[in-house]
Amino acid sequence: MEKFKVIIVEDVPLELKGTEGIFRNEIPEAEIIGTADSEQSYFKKIKEQLPDLVLLDLGLGGSTTVGVEICRYTKERYPKVKVLIFTGEILNEKLWVDVLDAGCDGIILKSGELLTRGDVASCMAGKKLVFNQPILERIVNRFKDSVNNQLLRQEAIVDYEIDEYDERFLRHLALGYTKEQITNLRSMPFGVKSLEKRQNELAQKLFPNGNGGMGVNATRLVVRALELRILDIDNLHPDEE
Repeated sequence: MEKFKVIIVEDVPLELKGTEGIFRNEIPEAEIIGTADSEQSYFKKIKEQLPDLVLLDLGLGGSTTVGVEICRYTKERYPKVKVLIFTGEILNEKLWVDVLDAGCDGIILKSGELLTRGDVASCMAGKKLVFNQPILERIVNRFKDSVNNQLLRQEAIVDYEIDEYDERFLRHLALGYTKEQITNLRSMPFGVKSLEKRQNELAQKLFPNGNGGMGVNATRLVVRALELRILDIDNLHPDEE
């Protein structure tokens, strides 16, 4: 790994000392040209001397959004500067998504193996999406859950004989559309009476043993479709009207 310049953004003195120790002992190619404990001090440092890498903590001064804005600012104005997140925000997955959208080159969680020479070398070599083991495990588990849910959905559609119009009808009911509104969709060439018949047929398909002696209205039908994963709650989008 060639020599490079780094600015460390960290507002906890003890953690900053530990991070500096990692660079000093494990990554001697790094020259720490500055440290910052706030947004203002960081802006001052990067204007004084441009680094090759910014090692950025997200939680600064009790705020998690400041780190995201620092990342976005850096990638917009200095696109060649690498931004590697080094954060103790180990549960805030929404924050990870925000900083990835802001253009960071990777996320290292302050747990497990912490920051390694390999992580930094990968980032400096131009590898995108550098993650350490703790966040990789979370990502892989989410990926597995997503694939398994998709398989369950495909199986349910086959098992319950759901066609594209059934799915479209159920999806728009879930979005709060009335039958009259659904008939106005370009992709639904049915009148209200046809949709009422389709709803009754779906109730028989999804409740083959009945509903405990109770009727099945549109709300109960939608809930059942979600339970069976015929509908994906994360992908409920209306069709073009």
